Amino acid sequence: MIRLTYISTARGDLDEIAIAALLAASRCHNQRTGLSGLLLYDGVRFLQALEGEAEPLLATFARIKADPRHRACVELGRAEVAERAFGDWDMAWQQVATAGSRGTLVDTVDRLVAQVPDPNTRALFTSFARLDRHAA
Repeated sequence: MIRLTYISTARGDLDEIAIAALLAASRCHNQRTGLSGLLLYDGVRFLQALEGEAEPLLATFARIKADPRHRACVELGRAEVAERAFGDWDMAWQQVATAGSRGTLVDTVDRLVAQVPDPNTRALFTSFARLDRHAA
């Protein structure tokens, strides 16, 4: 089994309806192909970890990279893993832009990744949640 993380930039402004449709399709696909993971979106960037068997995961990542809703898709890490960090989640999700206060987002992300055994994956998500998006 492998775990892959990537970051990408959304093309244009994806509204809540577009994000909901993306999430519903992702969850359905991931459930069907045995993938799990976590997706964060801050209104500009997506940060995602996917895990599962290599063939469906790599096919999914190829499809993601070709998706016109985003650009500059950069793979941040890929590793063989013995067990899932995201359990049976077909896709845990948090939209940073509507997550309420920064403290709430940080707490939520910290809770979601607390059991992730890989410190690099944990650090990617906790750092993303802590970005000051209001800085000039």
